[in-house]
Amino acid sequence: MSRVLLVDDEPGVLRALRRVLSLVPCRFDGIDFQLQVDMAESPERALELVHSRAYDLVLSDYRMPGMDGVALLKAVREIQPDAARMILSGYADLNGVLAAINEAQIVRFLCKPWSDYELVAAMGQALAYRAVLLDNRRMADLLRLQSHKLTPQDYERRRLEEAEPGITQVRWAEDGSVLLDEDLARQLEDRP
Repeated sequence: MSRVLLVDDEPGVLRALRRVLSLVPCRFDGIDFQLQVDMAESPERALELVHSRAYDLVLSDYRMPGMDGVALLKAVREIQPDAARMILSGYADLNGVLAAINEAQIVRFLCKPWSDYELVAAMGQALAYRAVLLDNRRMADLLRLQSHKLTPQDYERRRLEEAEPGITQVRWAEDGSVLLDEDLARQLEDRP
């Protein structure tokens, strides 16, 4: 199952994208990708989701209030560098496309209105490419492990980080206790 995050400030666009992804099979090179789709109506909400879940692909609108798609996907890249990143935009200005490619390292820039086939095919291609990159990295890490160039602890840390981005990043207090994110601490306090 591949987890996908759709980000657009227009709820109608998000519903249309989700509908397309539920009706049109996402496949590439004979591989079918089952998609679990999450949606965010703002870049801020998208970043909250990216901090709490691992995503295989993030598809963002380019122009949104507060933060554009390039800035969002650049932040996503820092949090989850292995997530494929794509932009969907009704505005195709060259500077925006170049920034998306150079700064956010997107894999595709698609235009609105989109072709359902092109959208789903591009997503399938991005997910397949990501899978190949991750497999290559795992094989290289296994070789490094076998040749003692990578410790078993580092191998496991990389595996855990791939499965749950951020899990290995722990902040310690002077007394040896674990410091929680303030938002997470508030959520834990609010639980019954």
